[in-house]
Amino acid sequence: MAATSPPKVVFEHEGVFIHTSPNESEDQDLISGFLRIVDKDGETLVEYKPLEDADPSNMLCACKDSSSVVEWAQRSGDSPHHPIDHQLSYETEWDMINAVSFRRKVHTHGDGGSNHANDRNKWAFSFNVCDLRSITVKCEGWSYITFRLKDGTVLPAIHFHQGGSTAFLDSLRISVQINESPDDESVLIVSTYSKAFSQSFENLLDDTNYGFVQKFKKDPYTTTLGGFSKVTNYLFDAFRVPESECHQRPAEEVADLLGELIPGLEINQQEEPGFEVITRLDLGLRPEVQRRGPVAMEEWAKYQDSEGRITNVPYLKDVIFKGGLCHAVRREAWKFLLGYFPWNSTHEERKLLQKRKTDEYFRMKLQWKSVSEEQERRNSRLRDYRSLIEKDVNRTDRNNKFYEGLDNPGLILLHDILMTYCMFDFDLGYVQGMSDLLSPILYVMENEVDAFWCFVSFMDEMHENFEEQMQGMKTQLIQLSTLLRLLDLAFWNYLEAQDSGYLYFCFRWLLIRFKRELHFQDVLRLWEVMWTRLPCQNFHLLVCCAILDSEKQKIMDRKYGFNEILKHINELSMKLDIEEILSKSEAICMQIKNCKDLPHSVSEILGLNTVTEPSAALETSEYGILESPQTSPRSTHRQDHIVSNGHSHLKESTHNGCKVAIIS
Repeated sequence: MAATSPPKVVFEHEGVFIHTSPNESEDQDLISGFLRIVDKDGETLVEYKPLEDADPSNMLCACKDSSSVVEWAQRSGDSPHHPIDHQLSYETEWDMINAVSFRRKVHTHGDGGSNHANDRNKWAFSFNVCDLRSITVKCEGWSYITFRLKDGTVLPAIHFHQGGSTAFLDSLRISVQINESPDDESVLIVSTYSKAFSQSFENLLDDTNYGFVQKFKKDPYTTTLGGFSKVTNYLFDAFRVPESECHQRPAEEVADLLGELIPGLEINQQEEPGFEVITRLDLGLRPEVQRRGPVAMEEWAKYQDSEGRITNVPYLKDVIFKGGLCHAVRREAWKFLLGYFPWNSTHEERKLLQKRKTDEYFRMKLQWKSVSEEQERRNSRLRDYRSLIEKDVNRTDRNNKFYEGLDNPGLILLHDILMTYCMFDFDLGYVQGMSDLLSPILYVMENEVDAFWCFVSFMDEMHENFEEQMQGMKTQLIQLSTLLRLLDLAFWNYLEAQDSGYLYFCFRWLLIRFKRELHFQDVLRLWEVMWTRLPCQNFHLLVCCAILDSEKQKIMDRKYGFNEILKHINELSMKLDIEEILSKSEAICMQIKNCKDLPHSVSEILGLNTVTEPSAALETSEYGILESPQTSPRSTHRQDHIVSNGHSHLKESTHNGCKVAIIS
């Protein structure tokens, strides 16, 4: 048999005790042992073994299709012995035995009686962190922890008489997400991270036999980006129980299911203490807005002085927001909008900046270009990044003339820029969807270096969308739900009644900023309008609200259910009018701004009234958005200030976004 790769011990602590009786008594016995967290064959296990337990036959065993340990308290004499086949283990004393039934193997001596060691052996346990539901942490002079598994099993409490509980939980957070329960501060809710970001991405539409929910659990980005039209039935069916049991699962249960898919996304849960209560507000009439034509080259030139500095930046952003840019202007203007060029830089300063950035880019490009095949065979992450990029590049905007055909130079540039970005941010590397964000930028720039640095600036804003914890996506979905409840409570209540209040169908909109929903030229228009950071923070959320506002009557009149809503939203792709959407989005923003007693959570989401006394160094645009010369805290490569993209408010907004309840 081929030897298995050695495991990695992530955490190990000796002197962790189990009290044999939950209550203090004369028969109380303290079982001292080791607690470990081990990465083995791609899985993370938590294992406890009494110090005297050196015999692998006494480890608790699980079914072959489960890593959970159950019936941990059953004594050796409670059931007949079942034959068990041993597996080769990385370390014999920590072996987990495969068994047909959930029973502990009985180790007997002579007449069948267990010795003292075996009496301690029954306290050993091991489980996969994916099977962990919650952790209860309490303190009685020392900390002790109780594990509850998803199948309902409660394992014996482990006591940290000599400390180490904090270090254990910190190590566990590497593999799972741990959040405090809103109902009991001593209970920590455990959710597993998505592993989609390190896996190969396949076209899910080619596989019609695999459940949608399972696909989404494994790979939410591919499932979402692959389109819903052919898989909505699987999602719908997965949330249904047989008709003989019930017509439909309750909304709370669906919310729990989605909470497992996107850990931390708790939009539909019942009202909790501490929620900010928002009563139904009269938003007043929605104002009419007028858009103008795009900024042409002649008009753009009027905003530059003799040395090339851009003047009257706030007003220029206003006109770009109102009408966008002619294509001839985009190549230069996007560099300013994205922060690659400082607004107050001269022609000469920009030439020097480009030269410096060119040198920096090609040094990074050389890093992956110079990796030999032998080196790459020993670098699995780089190998995986390259494989995924090659796969995605070959199916990105191939109907666009800039990328169509075989051996297209546009595809080569797309590939090289994404590979170089992996060198720039190796921790994030490449995640599916990033090619969608780069494609329009490269199309406009037609230059490898300029496209790279503009893409880097865009990724500074979009970074949280692609991080493994999915914090950016969770935040935006919660914020969008908050805004929709304010704007149209009746529609939001209808969606919630159809198990759609979590607004999952907007996931793709938010992930790649409507790239798959609009025609290519309309994407260019939408993005340049959003990059002005006007008329408020998180304007893209109001774009979502505008689209839903246009579709709500059809959804409600036709009594669409969960499946039909998902299908209907998916079929909007390439049918949306960008100018109509932008007009309605701006009108919604003005309507909200005109509302008296606006809820604090909404003000935070949209960045309204966050600064009461602008300093002399700040300029104010028509919409009251402040322009500041400070640089972004995340981006050290950028030379100028980009108006806050909301990240500084996201953590607080996440809390405020959750803590909202509306009384109708």
